Amino acid sequence: MEKENLKLTSSEIGSLWGEYVNGTAVDIVNRYMVSIIEDEQIKAVFEDAIKTFEKQKQQIVTFMKNEGFPVPIGFTESDLFKGKQRLFTDIFCLNYLHIMTLHGLLGHTTSLGVSVREDLRYFYDSCDNDGKRMYHQTIDLLLAKGSFQRDPLFYPAKNPEYVSSQDFKDGIFGKGRMLAATEIISISFNLKKSIMAKTLSIAFSQVAQTKEVRKFLMDSEKTADGQIKSFTKIMQTDNLPAPKSLETEVTTSTDSPFSDKLMLYHIGFLFQAAQAYHGAGLASAMRTDLVATYESTILQNLMVTKKWFNIMVQNKWLEQPPLAPNRKEIAKEK
Repeated sequence: MEKENLKLTSSEIGSLWGEYVNGTAVDIVNRYMVSIIEDEQIKAVFEDAIKTFEKQKQQIVTFMKNEGFPVPIGFTESDLFKGKQRLFTDIFCLNYLHIMTLHGLLGHTTSLGVSVREDLRYFYDSCDNDGKRMYHQTIDLLLAKGSFQRDPLFYPAKNPEYVSSQDFKDGIFGKGRMLAATEIISISFNLKKSIMAKTLSIAFSQVAQTKEVRKFLMDSEKTADGQIKSFTKIMQTDNLPAPKSLETEVTTSTDSPFSDKLMLYHIGFLFQAAQAYHGAGLASAMRTDLVATYESTILQNLMVTKKWFNIMVQNKWLEQPPLAPNRKEIAKEK
């Protein structure tokens, strides 16, 4: 079969659907942030991000329309309330774009991994290149502003060594060893994601318009805070620094720039995405205290996403992705 005649598979349609919905959610936040940012260098990076997604969005729409699938609703200008008071500092906005870029890079790589058709593969390849460009820009700017906290430094050992004791996996009763560099990858990564989720939960809870959404956001802030404390304690026990918090980068504004639907979706997305990172951390953990912490964190996130799902469905805010055909129902219609 000719390459251009290949129909998109369910996985390929699913990836496009997810990229559109998640992308429009972040894009609305980016559009608000660019309207309040005062630093011209930071504003320029956000303007680049907005233009980049607009190009990607148009391509996604073309892919879906050509296959006869309805374009998702996602999030639109109706979810953005312009002219509202400033909710974030410039530095928080830059940190937000950096973290969302990390999520985007993972999403593009996953989408590329399930894509077969050539035009779709090259589309995600270009998305990945856009994400890498944004990654470099955000890190360079955070470093220039003195606001990027690097991971802990290790001092080199004289020679390579093999594990020589079962104590290597014991981190609860004090007989074990110090954290391995391979374990700190996930700990640091997860801490940064949890710090962002906590800070956004605090900000969104200040401006949420309904009690139900406000309570969920306050609860999600407590969950994220507990997870931050658990991983921070593990780091500090080994005399290693943990990433700094971002709460002070949120103003005291109670004037909402976003719809409750957007804010609730955004926090749900962060907790759902975190499961992949926590799962990777669990897989690489070789100390029992780390394993226990990851297992507890994954369970907590499942509870948060269950509450999130219920509120989204009750308010008719959760858009349904394309479903497999129900053959039994089709047969009944005859």
